[in-house]
Amino acid sequence: MTSIAIFGAGGRAGRATAAEAHRRGVHVTSVVRDPRRHPDIPAAVRGDVTDPQSISALAQGHDAVVHAVSPASDPAALAAVGLDPEFYVRAADALLAGLAQVGVPRLVVIGLFANLRSPDGRLLLDDPTVLPVELRPFALAHTAGLDRLRAAATPVDWLVLTPPAGLRPDAPRTGRYQLGGEHAPDPAVAQLSYADLAVATIDEVEFPRHHRTRVSVFADARQRTDGANGHPSPPR
Repeated sequence: MTSIAIFGAGGRAGRATAAEAHRRGVHVTSVVRDPRRHPDIPAAVRGDVTDPQSISALAQGHDAVVHAVSPASDPAALAAVGLDPEFYVRAADALLAGLAQVGVPRLVVIGLFANLRSPDGRLLLDDPTVLPVELRPFALAHTAGLDRLRAAATPVDWLVLTPPAGLRPDAPRTGRYQLGGEHAPDPAVAQLSYADLAVATIDEVEFPRHHRTRVSVFADARQRTDGANGHPSPPR
């Protein structure tokens, strides 16, 4: 049986990923900062995504780790807790070190749309009509974490999956999605359900197709195939 540890299991992406994993018979260790805040996740365990020893202890024996941690769930909460600009860098360092220490081969990270590029090549985070100025420090912190992964010499096979801005918690699971590269998707498909983000995440755990890179993931507008880029997804 495939087994994964999800850091950030109490958030929307983490919960959706756990649900998809359970749906496929994948064993899940749900890691949160404070299990008392998540009584609806009875098996949740405490962990710190910026602590290599915490990561090693919790990830040992698993096939992959999913990093879906965010310091806060929305702009208001982010303003309340304050932002550590090094959070995603420290998380990247800790994950790569901790997973390498115990031989966990695969890391899938949930990225942020704001460091995708517009058709003219500009980062979306540089466009105040796309990203509010008050969220720019958060986007820069996320981008620094991505840059750290790209620069790392590591045995860990990492992947950053970057959903669009239109990530919808109430949209249904279709089991379909498309993958792209460094540019934001066309507005016609610049949305995705959390459930389908989870489908893409578990696909890349069970059947890794992208290695040490970042890809964008967004809705499959054609609704004709079950998987990415118009091709059938791996067998489940």
